[in-house]
Amino acid sequence: MNPHRYAFGFAYEAPLAAIAAGTTIMGLLMSKERRSPFRTPVGTMLVVLVTWITISWLAGVDPSDDYDQWKKVMKVLAMTLVTMALIIRREQVIALVWVVALSLGLLGAKGGLFTILTGGGFRVWGPPGTFIEDNNEFALALVMTIPLLRFLQQRCVQRWQKHLMGLTMVLCAAAALGSHSRGALIAIGAMALMLWWRSQRRLVSGIVLSVVGLMLVAFMPEEWIARMSTIQTYDEDASALGRINAWWCAFNVALDRPTGIGFTLWRPEIFAQYAPVPSDIHAAHSIYFLVLGNHGFIGLAIFLLVFVFMWRQTAQIRLLAARQKEWKWCDDLAAMCQVSLIGYAIGGAFLSLSYFDLPYYLVVFVSSTLLWIREKNSVEMSAKVSKALDEGATTRVAS
Repeated sequence: MNPHRYAFGFAYEAPLAAIAAGTTIMGLLMSKERRSPFRTPVGTMLVVLVTWITISWLAGVDPSDDYDQWKKVMKVLAMTLVTMALIIRREQVIALVWVVALSLGLLGAKGGLFTILTGGGFRVWGPPGTFIEDNNEFALALVMTIPLLRFLQQRCVQRWQKHLMGLTMVLCAAAALGSHSRGALIAIGAMALMLWWRSQRRLVSGIVLSVVGLMLVAFMPEEWIARMSTIQTYDEDASALGRINAWWCAFNVALDRPTGIGFTLWRPEIFAQYAPVPSDIHAAHSIYFLVLGNHGFIGLAIFLLVFVFMWRQTAQIRLLAARQKEWKWCDDLAAMCQVSLIGYAIGGAFLSLSYFDLPYYLVVFVSSTLLWIREKNSVEMSAKVSKALDEGATTRVAS
């Protein structure tokens, strides 16, 4: 949520994240309630990603200039591993989902209300000085948050709580559209389709999603409609052509440099050497081409494997959760993490959010839930075996 970015004076620049991280790491060292983050392949793959990114940074064009970005990415990945070590119990997993979803959900509700009150005539922006300050990145973050809000809505008991959570989801969608981001429009379409597919009542959910979507789109001004229509004529749009030029630049860099360029791809000298149009310098605006240009084909493969393993874990969770009614929350969370990941995978193709921490929180949700359900399953199996042995021993004594 970055609440300090909405404050003023010393609070705006206060190292609140560093204080929270330091306190959490101290707690990790002192607490006995922890487990290794490497009990799933995702944890191991994150360490491999950290290692390769560091190699790529050191072998890059200008390691000293890229140091701040490397440090920022290392903080995100390191705290992901710390969180995986600390989030163990069911209550902790659900509480973390609440914190993450509402942190962005409150910002989305504010942005959605602003969009409605202004008739969609102004763009919605994220917290200043953050990963999601830009309207495009903020919109994708909100798209990824909507499925998590849906999971929380399923946990609500009171009717008013469910309605309030539903309203927050609608306002987040309005804020995403109000960002005027074309990538977000594609992402929200893919997310809505996946959300409908995961719904137990597809007819009802399909009608609701269609009505809400049409109402929101009809509410937007003609300027928004005109901007979104340029998706079909990308070959005539300077911004889209600039992104494609940057993608070719990243691809050519990866072909020439196995470890990539480091963290700053949009250097004039890099575009002069590798881009089809050297003078058209743009950021990659794609999680895939950004990682490809920064860290080469190996780095891209490792990055993708993190989320491939995560997807496989969601499938394992859903298979195991089907055995027990009490584990329904695991199935719901895994399904919504799949929906959120689809939004990230589709929308991220047009946005530079490779190092944003929200996708890695999805990894934490899934890994912690899988380990929790495995432990519960192991305990139940042990209890059944013990009961069978006891019954066998009783039968022998009776005989």
